[in-house]
Amino acid sequence: MKRFFLLILTAGTLAWAASAGAAEPAAPPPPPASDAQAASVNAAAAVASGHASVRTPDFLEHLVDIVLEIFNVRSSGENTTTHYVISALLLACAFLLRRVVTGIIFHQLKKLAAKTETTLDDKLFPALEDPVATFVMVTGIFAALKVLKLSETTDLYLGYGSTVAFSLVIFWGLLRAFNAILDHAQEVALERQMGVAAFMPWIKKTLVAIFVVLGVLLTAQSVGIDVKTFLAGLGIGGLAFALAAQDTIANLFGSIVVAIDQPFKIGETVKIGASEGIVEDIGLRSTKLRTPAKNLIIVPNKTVAAEAIINNSRFIQRRVEQVLGLTYDATADQIEAIVEEFRQIILREAEVDPASVIVYFRDYSASSLDISLVYLTKSPDNLKHLQLRQRINLSIMRAVAARGLSFAYPTQTMHLDGPVVKQIAEKLT
Repeated sequence: MKRFFLLILTAGTLAWAASAGAAEPAAPPPPPASDAQAASVNAAAAVASGHASVRTPDFLEHLVDIVLEIFNVRSSGENTTTHYVISALLLACAFLLRRVVTGIIFHQLKKLAAKTETTLDDKLFPALEDPVATFVMVTGIFAALKVLKLSETTDLYLGYGSTVAFSLVIFWGLLRAFNAILDHAQEVALERQMGVAAFMPWIKKTLVAIFVVLGVLLTAQSVGIDVKTFLAGLGIGGLAFALAAQDTIANLFGSIVVAIDQPFKIGETVKIGASEGIVEDIGLRSTKLRTPAKNLIIVPNKTVAAEAIINNSRFIQRRVEQVLGLTYDATADQIEAIVEEFRQIILREAEVDPASVIVYFRDYSASSLDISLVYLTKSPDNLKHLQLRQRINLSIMRAVAARGLSFAYPTQTMHLDGPVVKQIAEKLT
């Protein structure tokens, strides 16, 4: 299909060039003049006709000059059989070179890329294959047309066409290479479970859109279009748009802050302001949290960027604080012994950081003798933390029961005395 398209394009372009050359009557041959005088005359004619001068790419002019010099073709005012033969030969060479580029050069490059560890070259070479092949064909087509002697108007439009064609092909190649690099970056982010992975699709779309707009503006500038007026109007329109969409833009910048700082990832449990839950989705406008009750909370990204974020999935260690109350019938020796036994129970656990263990008889409360226990776990895993606490709590219960002590609970003892109480007691007895 690509070959058929290129053949139609080539045939159509040559037919148009021939018809354009035949449409205008041949002017009488001018007197001999130097190259500088000819260039001045052509420039003056272009200005007089109201057309801006558009130069053909320099490398194309050099290519045509080299080919004409090889065949010893001198400048003349009309086309000869040699001109047509050279033009057809350039087209044939372009087709052949395109075949060599796609069938041999890039085929070998792909084989080499398959042997490397990185996957970037595996994406980059296939992405550049079509633009490079198209560049070869565009060069051949415009070189073939440049060999022919065409009218001034046709040369002018040919200059516009070559400038636009080469600009578009180059930007197409750069765009495909840019896409391949961004795809590779997204794969790396997903493989390493980076927080920016969730933002890569819209980051890619944004950068590609900017790249395309830049390419269009540079191409328009290269053919003489004044883009300053367009950019000025775009600036005024952008200001009006910014004023009308302040919240949307604030949310967008909030998402950019989240992508850069990476305070959380999808699947982590976080608390944002008063909202707490598992991160289910990170979008351009909002972040979605799933609560333990399975409710969905949608938090605007501007709020995410402004509020303090507590990430409960990124514990380094888990801290345990407990206060155990024993009844007041325990003696001082019993309290001292049970405190030391509590300390040994905690230190025997391999998952406890021994430097963090604190066990002391702390307070005399209203209905209990309070013993404070503090320790840190080595693992942040919540399941291991709960299993550890259960083992320690069961060991503490057994130790308390073995020493004949008991845990306190809120109680009150009332002492009644006086004559009225004694009379009531005597009647009851």
